[in-house]
Amino acid sequence: MRRSILSALLAACTVLAPLSVATAAPAPNYVVLDNDFLGPGGSNIQSIIPLLNRPGVTLLGLTSVVGDDWENAGTAHALRFLEIARQTQIPVADGATTPLVNTVAETKLREQQFGIIPWKGAWGGLGSIEHVPATQPPVGKLPEGAPHTAADALPAAMFLIREVHAHPHQVTVIAAGPLTNLALAIRIDPTFAETAKQLVFMGGLLDASMMSVTGNADFASDFNLIMDPEAARIALTAPWAAITCVGNVSNDIMMTPELADRIDAKHTTVTDYLKKYQAPLPLWDELTSAIAVDPTLITTSVTAIMDVNIDHGMDYGHAHIWPDSTAPKGMGLRKVKIVQSIDKARFINEFVSQSQNAMGTH
Repeated sequence: MRRSILSALLAACTVLAPLSVATAAPAPNYVVLDNDFLGPGGSNIQSIIPLLNRPGVTLLGLTSVVGDDWENAGTAHALRFLEIARQTQIPVADGATTPLVNTVAETKLREQQFGIIPWKGAWGGLGSIEHVPATQPPVGKLPEGAPHTAADALPAAMFLIREVHAHPHQVTVIAAGPLTNLALAIRIDPTFAETAKQLVFMGGLLDASMMSVTGNADFASDFNLIMDPEAARIALTAPWAAITCVGNVSNDIMMTPELADRIDAKHTTVTDYLKKYQAPLPLWDELTSAIAVDPTLITTSVTAIMDVNIDHGMDYGHAHIWPDSTAPKGMGLRKVKIVQSIDKARFINEFVSQSQNAMGTH
């Protein structure tokens, strides 16, 4: 069944691709955003904003994954935000409800052996994991109201495969949550990664141990990788044309009351939503989306070979990097562009403008 579905998708995309190339002058910047949409407000939902009504950028859709929230709740928050923004033409696809290997039970054991994980997302947030169910519960009441629109008919992995093959070498995949959906797409379709334009992901925090002691331990936990280390390993060793890592740099830019006030100086349903549900958190995912569609925001970066530890010990899910001279050989590891600094003032100014102009007409 899986082969027949994939074959049908690829056949359909073979027809679509020449048309998109023939009519694209210049080629549009297609984007799919994969995220764990904890809401309302916060970095996850706000990652959509840099992709809305942006000249030359086409947001093909959102795909939801378990992480900061359960997957079904994340889909509901994303759908509701798109309704508030009048952007309901953008589809949202349901994705993975659990990591590939990691489980609630294993995370409990890991905390007993190696210490508390500050943020556990759907598995307890900043609190205890003790009474968290092994699989996702029904969606509860949403503070912003329940969505009236439904998720896309395709599951996230198949949605990603379809869109990448519909626009060969033109789709930027933004992964701002755990990489489970991407790993599934790669395992279903070995040509998926090489057919995309690039991967831009939020994660890969380096020197996290020192950060956890000298700063906020929650901000240093590299949650997107430790939630599903095996998926991260699969995604980061796939044959993407380019991979960009937005990690440590994203901890330095915060949502503040002053920034929320600047955004809400122009009242729309989006800016009022952002003001009402503002959270004092770094703009992790917003920056990742912005860099994905405007890499000129990057002022310094370094390229290194990266891997993710999948040994089930204290280092489970942590990223490691090497120069070419000392990197492990024969393991399929790939070079990653690691963002070190960005034009912070321009990013903030543009995020304010994008928030104020995010409204659609649907």
